[in-house]
Amino acid sequence: MRSTFLICLFSALVSFSVNAAIVIPPPPSVSASGFLLIDHNTGHVIAEKNVDQRLAPASLTKIMTVYVVGKELQAGNISITDMVTISENAWAKNFPDSSKMFIEVGTQVSVEELLQGIIVQSGNDACVAIAEHIAGSEAAFASMMNAYAQSLGLTATNFVNSHGLHDADHYTSPRDMATLSSALIEETPEMYTIYSQREFTYNDIKQFNRNSLLWDKSLNVDGIKTGHTSDAGYSLITSATQGDMRLISVVMGTDSERARKAENKKLLRYGFRFYESVVPYEAGHSFASHRIYMGDKETVSLGINQTTAMTIPRGQANSLKANFELSRTLEAPIAKGTEVGVLTIELDGENLATYPLVTLEEVEEGSFVDQAMDWITLQLGLE
Repeated sequence: MRSTFLICLFSALVSFSVNAAIVIPPPPSVSASGFLLIDHNTGHVIAEKNVDQRLAPASLTKIMTVYVVGKELQAGNISITDMVTISENAWAKNFPDSSKMFIEVGTQVSVEELLQGIIVQSGNDACVAIAEHIAGSEAAFASMMNAYAQSLGLTATNFVNSHGLHDADHYTSPRDMATLSSALIEETPEMYTIYSQREFTYNDIKQFNRNSLLWDKSLNVDGIKTGHTSDAGYSLITSATQGDMRLISVVMGTDSERARKAENKKLLRYGFRFYESVVPYEAGHSFASHRIYMGDKETVSLGINQTTAMTIPRGQANSLKANFELSRTLEAPIAKGTEVGVLTIELDGENLATYPLVTLEEVEEGSFVDQAMDWITLQLGLE
C-alpha cells in the first residue's frame, strides 16, 4: 500500500517556486590543503576537499581542549570557580614565540579565566595549566583528548598536547574537525558561548579574538577557532547562523590570515545562498490516518518518532514529497509506537531520507460485529 502527499510547508511562497528548476552552481574554489562545509543541524556535506587527509591542526587543537573541559565541568569533576596554581610547565615564558595568556608561575588563576585565555587569546600557557588541573599532566590530558576523539568517531586524529604546537604525531583532518566542532556546539553550549567573545584582558594585557569574522556584519559568525604554525599554515573553523540554519566551515592550510578569512567567508556565503535547513515533520506529528481493521476505531494516526531535519536547495521546500508504504495490513489491537512501514521524503524523484512509520495512538479490539465484518472484508479482498 503506497500513498503520496505533497508537503505544504510554506504556503505563502509564490506558486512558481514549486515548479522552479533547481539550479545550484558548483561550490567555490577554495585555496586550502583541505576544507569542509556542513549543515550543523543535519550533518549534510555541502562542499569538501581532502576531508580525510591528515593535517597539522595547530591551535584548532584547542577546540578539543575546551570540549574536554566542558565535559569535565558537566561531570562535576571540576568547577568553573576552581583556582589553578600555575606550574613552571604552564609559565608564559615557555612560549616566547607563540600565543599566550601571560600567566605567571606560582599565581592562581580561575578555570573561568583560563577558558577565556584559551578561547579568546589562544593561550598555549592556559592550555597547559588547565590540562594539569584536570589530568595531573599534559600527557595524561592528551590521553583524555584521544579517548574523547575515539568516542566521537574521529578516525584521522591523534593528539600529543593540549595546544597544537607542532609534533609529527599530532594530526587531524577537516572531517574530524567538523565533527568535533559540531559536538562542541551541541554538547557543551556553555563553552561555545565564549567563542563569540571578541576580547579578553588578563594581567593588564588586552588581546582580541583572532577570528576576524566575528566583526563581519555581513555574516552572523559566533565562532570558532583560528590556528597557525609554519608547518600547518593558516587555518580557521567558523560557524554562523541564518534563521534556523547553522553552518560549520573548516578551512585548513591556507597561506595567510587574509586567505583563511576569505575562504571561510566564501564557503559560508555559498552555503546560506543556495541551501536551507527545513523540518518537514516533527516527531509525533500525524502524517496520515489510515484504515485499521478489527478495531474500535476505523482509522489510526500514523507518523514518525523523530524530527526530520534535512538540508535542501533553497526555495524548494514546497517541492518536497512524502511517500509512505505499509509493511502489513493494519489490524487491532495495536500499540502506540508500533512500526508499520516506512516514510520516504523525496525531492524531484530523489530519495532524501527514510524514516520508520509508526502508529501515534493505541487501538483496541472492536466489537464482535465490527470484527466479523472486517474479517469478511479482508477474506474477500475488499480492503
